[in-house]
Amino acid sequence: MNKKNQTWFITGTDTGIGKTWCSLALIKQLKQQGLRVAGMKPIASGCENGKNSDAEQILAASSLALPYEIVNPYAFEPAIAPHIAAQQVGQTIELQILIEKYKQLAALADAVVIEGAGGWRVPINASQSLKDMVLAIDAKVILVVGLRLGCINHALLTAEAIQRDGCTLAAWIANPIDPEFDSKASIETISSYLGKPLNLISQ
Repeated sequence: MNKKNQTWFITGTDTGIGKTWCSLALIKQLKQQGLRVAGMKPIASGCENGKNSDAEQILAASSLALPYEIVNPYAFEPAIAPHIAAQQVGQTIELQILIEKYKQLAALADAVVIEGAGGWRVPINASQSLKDMVLAIDAKVILVVGLRLGCINHALLTAEAIQRDGCTLAAWIANPIDPEFDSKASIETISSYLGKPLNLISQ
C-alpha cells in the first residue's frame, strides 16, 4: 500500500467487532509510509453533543486538521441503526452529501480511510446503504471479522454480498473479540474460502 490516491472502506461482519480500532491502525500504517491520510466516519449513532467518540478518534489520528463536520457529516444521538436514528430526529441521510464530503477529504489527502456503520448491508435510507457510497467513490473494501462462534458464516456471507454488489474486497482482518474462542480453525477456513490477504490482530 504505497500508492497515492487510495481509498479504503472498513466494514465488518457486525457492529462492535473492532472497525474503529482497525481504521486507526490502517491510518497509522499509511502515515508511516509518508502519506497524508484523512479518516472519515460518514454516519455515526450514539453521539453526545453532536459528536461521536469513534469519529473523534479518527479525526485525531488523521494527518490533516479537518473540520469535524467533514469527517462525520451525520451524527445521531440515538444508539441504533443509522436510518432509524435519522427517522427519529426527522432527517434523511443523503448519499450525495456523503460523496461531497468524501471528495473534500480526497482533494486534500493521499489516502482516505472510511469506517462504515454496523455491518455491510445496514441501510442509510429507504433505498440505499453505504455500499452505494463505496461504488460511487470506487473504494477498496477491508472486512473486519470478529472471531467468535458463528464467524465463518458471517464472514463468508458478508464477503459474498460485497462482491455481489460489485465492490472490491481487498483484504480481511481477523479480530479476536472473544478470548474464550479458539479461532485457529475458523481463520484457516475463512482464508481458504476468501483467498484474500489476511491481517491477524493480537490484542
